Amino acid sequence: MSISFRLFSPYLHKVAGQVLDLLLPPHCLSCGEEVEQAGHVCAACFTHLNLISAPACRKCGTPFTSEAAAGDDLTCQNCLDAPPPWDSGRAALVYDDWSRRLVLGLKYGDRTENAAFLARYMHLSARDLLIRDAILVPVPLHRRRLFARRYNQSALLAGELARMGGMTHWPDALMRTCHTRPLGHLALPQRRAVLHGAITVRSHRMAALRGRHVILVDDVMTTGSTLAACTVALRDHGAARVDVLSATRVCVTADRRHPASYP
Repeated sequence: MSISFRLFSPYLHKVAGQVLDLLLPPHCLSCGEEVEQAGHVCAACFTHLNLISAPACRKCGTPFTSEAAAGDDLTCQNCLDAPPPWDSGRAALVYDDWSRRLVLGLKYGDRTENAAFLARYMHLSARDLLIRDAILVPVPLHRRRLFARRYNQSALLAGELARMGGMTHWPDALMRTCHTRPLGHLALPQRRAVLHGAITVRSHRMAALRGRHVILVDDVMTTGSTLAACTVALRDHGAARVDVLSATRVCVTADRRHPASYP
């Protein structure tokens, strides 16, 4: 009687993982200390995990100081003054010294294992948005930057989210038509000028995009200008709804008197 190898594959996978952990003990993704399970952080680093929880702005994900500061509409003053083009916005973690280490490691340090860790908290922060009918689309890199980096960190995050939720992932839906200079030190008007017309939908995705719900995925939301440019491109080609989900959010605590960093 032949027994299918598939029957034993989960057991073999588990044993292989245990053997690998003995040979190469897993380390904390943040500080490098040994941990019990690969892809996690140690107890000390976990205490620095600055999760964004309710109440937070429903448009840009910036946390409020209190329920009273959030108001009935859960929208920060900046998003009230200049509403972003997307429908809803979420972020998992505040972009601080601790989360920066994970993001920069993923972005520039070949620490691709950080994507699964960050995606777990992104999934928790946006469970109501991550429905199976939605399409996960990462913010694109220009081909020159992609060639230098070898991978798109936002696409890795979107891929992990798709795997967790059984969702559709289009890593190639958007493209940058020109190589833009780094935006980190530019003011918002300058960012908008640089990004104008720089992002579009790839031709082979245009027809299938019409009428669909898209969730844009990025590693860091700062001013939201790149996400806005992506949203405009998706809307122009027929997307019915666009939400944004970021691993981290550059923010100050928002209330009606002290608005967040968006737009």
